[in-house]
Amino acid sequence: MSSPAEVEKLVEETVATFGGLTCLVNNAGIARGGAPGELSHADFEDTMRINVGGVFNCVTAALPHLKKADGASVVNTSSVSGEGGDWTMFGYNASKGAISNMTRAMALDLAPDIRVNAVAPTMTETAMSEGIRKDDALLARFKDRIPMGRGAQPEEVASVIAFLASADARFVNGVVLPVDGGLMASNGQPNFSA
Repeated sequence: MSSPAEVEKLVEETVATFGGLTCLVNNAGIARGGAPGELSHADFEDTMRINVGGVFNCVTAALPHLKKADGASVVNTSSVSGEGGDWTMFGYNASKGAISNMTRAMALDLAPDIRVNAVAPTMTETAMSEGIRKDDALLARFKDRIPMGRGAQPEEVASVIAFLASADARFVNGVVLPVDGGLMASNGQPNFSA
């Protein structure tokens, strides 16, 4: 997604195959950890190029086709990490914060013809979170912070993306919707009843 030429080719092939484009879902991303002074320039640049640049490239390539569609929409994958900070993840936080704000800005610029929204999942059981899920102590700390006591399943995030892309969400625009089991409902204080 970081190569504009490859993205343009993919969009053109999609339009040729399906006869048009009504929805764009931006879901590619990477997570490279490291605190300031520890995260390498290369890892920071890769994170921004893939996560932020990928959204930019895909929207730029898809926009002419989305403008031709009735009820077109864009759904970006941000993260709860884009809505607040995480220890040792400042590059990832910056990239997801950028995606959340790109979503809001595009929602203003592209309405009323194209809606733009995002999902902000918590840890989701995918390859990206495998390292967390293999560390029992760290996984327990994640589960303790999420009121529903677990991470998200991919299909739970996908169903929210499908809703935001659908006509059922035709008046939803500029929203960054947490899919986090209640994580963002907390102000960060410990669970006093535990």
